[in-house]
Amino acid sequence: MTTAPQRTLYWLTDDLRLHDNAAFTAAVENSASLICVFCWDTSWHDSDRFGIERMGKHRETFLKQTLFDLDQSLRKLGQRLLVMRGNPIESISALVAQHSIDVVVRSERPGVYERWQWRNLQQRYPFLTYKEVPTFTLLRRNQLPFGDDLPRTFTQFRTQVEALNMSSVAPTPQALPKPPPNLASTDFAPQASLGMSQTFVGGESAGLRHLHDYFSTQAASHYKHTRNALDGWYQSSKFSPWLANGSLSARHILTTLRAYEIDKGANDSTYWIFFELLWREYFQWYADLHKHRLFRFAGIRDRKPLTSFYAERFRKWSTGQTPWPIVNACMEQLNATGYMSNRGRQIVASCLVNELSLDWRCGAAYFEQQLIDYQVASNWGNWQYAAGVGADPRGGRHFNLSKQAAEHDPDGTFVARWAPNTFTPLLDSVDMVDWPILPDDFNRQGT
Repeated sequence: MTTAPQRTLYWLTDDLRLHDNAAFTAAVENSASLICVFCWDTSWHDSDRFGIERMGKHRETFLKQTLFDLDQSLRKLGQRLLVMRGNPIESISALVAQHSIDVVVRSERPGVYERWQWRNLQQRYPFLTYKEVPTFTLLRRNQLPFGDDLPRTFTQFRTQVEALNMSSVAPTPQALPKPPPNLASTDFAPQASLGMSQTFVGGESAGLRHLHDYFSTQAASHYKHTRNALDGWYQSSKFSPWLANGSLSARHILTTLRAYEIDKGANDSTYWIFFELLWREYFQWYADLHKHRLFRFAGIRDRKPLTSFYAERFRKWSTGQTPWPIVNACMEQLNATGYMSNRGRQIVASCLVNELSLDWRCGAAYFEQQLIDYQVASNWGNWQYAAGVGADPRGGRHFNLSKQAAEHDPDGTFVARWAPNTFTPLLDSVDMVDWPILPDDFNRQGT
């Protein structure tokens, strides 16, 4: 018995690409018409519990460029991207009603809020067909050798999964069903460029171009020795911004890496790129398992760190005005570009947690605002790790900031570039009872 062609809505989220996107395959199946929609959630511009806006200008710019690029690619296939501003559930509901939708397709997502949205929609329209497709991870749920019993540490996870087949990619669609003729125009136009001087350009086209260029330089063969550099374009892979919003597929990166190893040879450095992809993978399943606990102060270990509220300390940390030039340089780089090296992130996280005794969630929230490669599972999972309330079996990492500066910026080039004049010897201007701290008290602040 042949099923009648259906009216399909594909709700794009963190899967903003055509290559290796099985959700497109699911959306095309038996579809008479197709709506491709991205919901620009207005809550992204609200402040969170710490008074920090969830999406800053750098991530907004990168995302708008990504949406523009995807729209251009879809138009070549006779489709287009509808971008709707507002509450996602209300936006999707309006389209379901207006176009008599039969099927809703979406990629699997690990976030608690994102899972709630999906359930909410299913409860509103139980008569629709729903398809949720894995597009963001290397592994599919039915491949996990441990089922729902996720190993407590990354090392245990890695040893169980690294030999599994992860590199099969979905075909890129060559044709798509047309959108309905009465589909409204987008109410929030994507943009090619906002006129900013950028290191990263959003979109699948730019992501695929960078992937090709990176492996063409053979930088992958030296990755393990350069990955801790604080600056430099090919010192690390720089895949993370495109991975974060799904404009570059992790499986496609792995397939490209395997081809490179066959052509140029495998070594510790090429393995380490795979190693880092597995770290990203681990945090996706970590967020899927721990849900709300990803955002809890006590983390997954029910271990509350010793912190106090120092508004001045957080302001100095976020604006790069601490007594530690290496921290200031990393934060200035972040604020100026929306990006920071992995080593830099570990340095500033250790500073916030250990030197400043601040709530780690403030740092995670600030990263959410600033980073163009923000992704909920990786960001909050890594901050739990740094604070000693997450997956780190050693219970947190306390970095010696002077040693980090000596090892990773021995000639002071990085600090000179990003924070040449931001050294502030005084950490606090007032003490615990709001008395001003005088210059004679410098030596009591651990500088």
